Amino acid sequence: MEQLTLFDDRERTAPLAERVRPASLEEFFGQEHLLGKGKILRQLIEKDQISSMIFWGPPGVGKTTLANIIAGRTKAEFIPFSAVTSGIKEMKEVMNAAETRRRMGQKTVLFLDEIHRFNKAQQDAFLPFVEKGSIILIGATTENPSFEVNAALLSRCKVFVLKELEEKDLIKLLRHALESPAGLGEQRIQITEQQLAAIAAFSNGDARTALNTLEMAVLNGEITMDGITITDQGMEQCISRKSLLYDKNGEEHYNLISALHKSMRNSDPDAAVYWMSRMLEGGENPLYIARRLIRFASEDVGLADSQALQVAVAAYQACHFLGMPECDLNLTQAVIYLSAAPKSNAVLRARESCKEDIKSKKAEPVPLILRNAPTRLMKELQYGKGYEYAHNTEEKLTHMQCMPDSLKDRIYYHPTDQGKEKAVRERLEAIREWKRNGK
Repeated sequence: MEQLTLFDDRERTAPLAERVRPASLEEFFGQEHLLGKGKILRQLIEKDQISSMIFWGPPGVGKTTLANIIAGRTKAEFIPFSAVTSGIKEMKEVMNAAETRRRMGQKTVLFLDEIHRFNKAQQDAFLPFVEKGSIILIGATTENPSFEVNAALLSRCKVFVLKELEEKDLIKLLRHALESPAGLGEQRIQITEQQLAAIAAFSNGDARTALNTLEMAVLNGEITMDGITITDQGMEQCISRKSLLYDKNGEEHYNLISALHKSMRNSDPDAAVYWMSRMLEGGENPLYIARRLIRFASEDVGLADSQALQVAVAAYQACHFLGMPECDLNLTQAVIYLSAAPKSNAVLRARESCKEDIKSKKAEPVPLILRNAPTRLMKELQYGKGYEYAHNTEEKLTHMQCMPDSLKDRIYYHPTDQGKEKAVRERLEAIREWKRNGK
């Protein structure tokens, strides 16, 4: 029999993230859209009525933890399975045992962590057993299952998308770790709210990163008669000092995004890259910056360069796929592109002008000529009567009035002569001239 040593005390030597891993839904932080009261995943787990499913989300959001919680609640046999250590032979043995249990009326839940690491042959081996109901498959992946999971297997699984944890959830998690006897509760630790918020901001929605950072901060803390005090100097060794000073909910946050936006609007790529970099180095979520770029592409560039919106959306997708630090170049490329693009706010002015009319004027009914008439009654009421199909004309234009009578001559979109919008302006002027002279 193997002799135990002092080093076998796993409860004390395991990483903090492992020691405070939630064992129940009540201890779980975040994912309210799935696990809030009355939400579908919570009900399935509480009623032990789970079916085959895949948890898709970035690292550290609770995919494996959810599987462990299901393991603790289900009456089924729960089997974790590894793509790294198991081959087809081991898979078949597990599947045959599951089929035997099925015939005896017992369910088997098979958990595949990092299911994207399973090759096509391995995934194919699961399929017949999922179809027969021999196993309930739970997969966890950081990659898009549409690309990484066989279509046949994916079609038999419900995909649940787990989101990055919000900072408020991370701060709750950190406080729990500080108070829990399994965590750091037996140590007297002095840490400020600002320091907790800085760790949460630095972690970018990843609970494991947050807990590992807290653990490092405690190890670097100053030992006093009153316990352990976390100092800003000690925190510098764990996270960027600028993360300590950057308040993502405070004035500096809004000052920096304003500076980025206005630098791009002023076609100054150097200043724009500087302000964007300040935000990233301060711990800003790159997805937030990417969302602002998408807004900018329509608000300040518009049809002067319609490619700008595609570039901004592609930058957002790149940030989602890669995360920091790899996505910093994608953001930089988009910021430079938007800064150098011709500028037009005609799309913004069209929307704002139209919005004012909708607020101040009555909501007129859709003209009969523009309504569909799928039923006999609608046809009798003259829905669609007189509609002119533009494709039936040589010019691909008609003289049909599409506006309500009270807004007959209203023009919202006034294109500029910037970039490609000049061609749009010339075309619209030609169309309006044709319509004016047509009757």
